[in-house]
Amino acid sequence: MKNSDYRRLQTRLGSDRLRERLQFQARLAVKLYTIGGLSMFHPHNAKRFHALLKLFFQSCGVFRKGQKNCLDYRLERVRVQLENLPPAFQGFRILQLSDLHADGMVDAGLNLRNRLKGISCDICVITGDFRFDTHSEYLSAMTISKNIVSEMQAQYGVVGVLGNHDFIEFVPELEAAGIQMLLNESIRIEKHGQSLFLAGIDDYHMYKCHDLDKALSGRKKHETSLLLSHTPEIYFQAEKAGIDYCLCGHTHGGQICLPWRIPIISNASCPRRYASGSWRYKKMRGYTSRGTGSSGLAVRYCCPPEITLHILS
Repeated sequence: MKNSDYRRLQTRLGSDRLRERLQFQARLAVKLYTIGGLSMFHPHNAKRFHALLKLFFQSCGVFRKGQKNCLDYRLERVRVQLENLPPAFQGFRILQLSDLHADGMVDAGLNLRNRLKGISCDICVITGDFRFDTHSEYLSAMTISKNIVSEMQAQYGVVGVLGNHDFIEFVPELEAAGIQMLLNESIRIEKHGQSLFLAGIDDYHMYKCHDLDKALSGRKKHETSLLLSHTPEIYFQAEKAGIDYCLCGHTHGGQICLPWRIPIISNASCPRRYASGSWRYKKMRGYTSRGTGSSGLAVRYCCPPEITLHILS
């Protein structure tokens, strides 16, 4: 990372938060990927486990079907009623992609790019995890992500947050591709003299470098507020902070599920009702994407990948 990029990130994220994140990334690399580490078992680098899982699905004759399912993108239209939504934002369309894990896509994102060509929206949001592998080069994930974003038809652009598979070093690359990354930051969307407040936090699940207070520092009183969080695990704090709608990902909806989309594992320390689809906690509404890409072994069962179109009302 260039010194100039480092200084800009230091200004945006704060010296302490940036140092914490870089130190955690370094400790993670040492812990997981050195001799004597946890590489055999940890989900970030469980190559042997994935190989055994692949062998199991092949022996059952369902592996190719699982791979094909990864390309069966479902467009989920979600109508969201917000009590204090300004009239100018009635029908406002938010296109959400989540957990691209671009370097793990079986077709390098070609099907997804073709699927996105026919979808228009007011703004596109990407709720983290641009890549899967966290121990090798990341340029392929960045290239595929850039190609996907190039198909976006969004009047107010593309906004994103980092996930637990993403390093802070990705930010300059992603922003050069036209994705405005929110590092405990916010933007205000203006339309016909009215506004919508959109905040985004750094990863809560692993890095714990989120700062909700900082992200919401520019919010006006009674302003309709949306939050981008990689994981729904922030639900309690987000509702307490007065968020109206929280958009999340991370769980993949389980990815490998029992019939009726019952997840075997959600990989999130929150109640399962927040692990997939629409949910509500007290006054706050939320949505957790099943993920657009796939993590680990690129297969899906009873849990198709999704592109989500949130329509505000």
